[in-house]
Amino acid sequence: MNTLTSPHPKPSAASGPIVTPAPPAKPVAPQGPGRLVTDAPMRMFHWLFALSFVGAYISADSEHWRLVHVVLGYTLAGLLVWRGVYGLVGPRPAQLSALWRKVSGTRAWLKTVVSSLRVGSPVPWRQGQGLLMGLALVGLLLAVIPLTLTGYATFHEWGDVLGGDVFEDLHEFWGDAYLTGVLVHLALLAWLSFTRRKNQALPMLTGRIPGPGPDLIQNERRWLAALVLASVLAYWVWEAVNRWAMVSG
Repeated sequence: MNTLTSPHPKPSAASGPIVTPAPPAKPVAPQGPGRLVTDAPMRMFHWLFALSFVGAYISADSEHWRLVHVVLGYTLAGLLVWRGVYGLVGPRPAQLSALWRKVSGTRAWLKTVVSSLRVGSPVPWRQGQGLLMGLALVGLLLAVIPLTLTGYATFHEWGDVLGGDVFEDLHEFWGDAYLTGVLVHLALLAWLSFTRRKNQALPMLTGRIPGPGPDLIQNERRWLAALVLASVLAYWVWEAVNRWAMVSG
């Protein structure tokens, strides 16, 4: 008697367990460069501002480099004016109102700290970290005003009218105070980078912060950053040429 066999025999226990094919792996989206939060003109301003102060502080006690000290002081004043104008007409993250919002909650935060300490509840230290950074930035910007004004008065010897070196002493005081503010700013950056496990200096290096989300800056404005740099360099060259003309003449 003939037996009909199926062309697709059923698997038996001896042939091993049935293996179900794994579903295809989902493609992993590539990690983006992060969110753009600081445009090129602000980064250029930051580094020119820092370079000008460092150079001015180093050359402060040298009569030979006095012109360099004065020129860098004028550069600081000019950059501060530019920052003020850009804070009015620039993109929202660069506006002065955004900087003010960072520090406007200081009084309310201090009240919260006092009340938290009284009742023994947790203190919102993380919010205080951002406030400290904002206060440090505001302080560094505002301190340029008395720093450069006393430097201008010292250079033009206005103190002689008052019969002393009052403006020179004030200029030295503000110079040391500004250096202290810079060191505090750097210490806060290092502390926040350590506690939050993120490099807090990235916005002034690349303009970006890691993580998903929309860019806060839609246009880098690299042309404006190049214009700021060219203006500063042109001023330095102009001062150098004038100095050379005075010496050679």
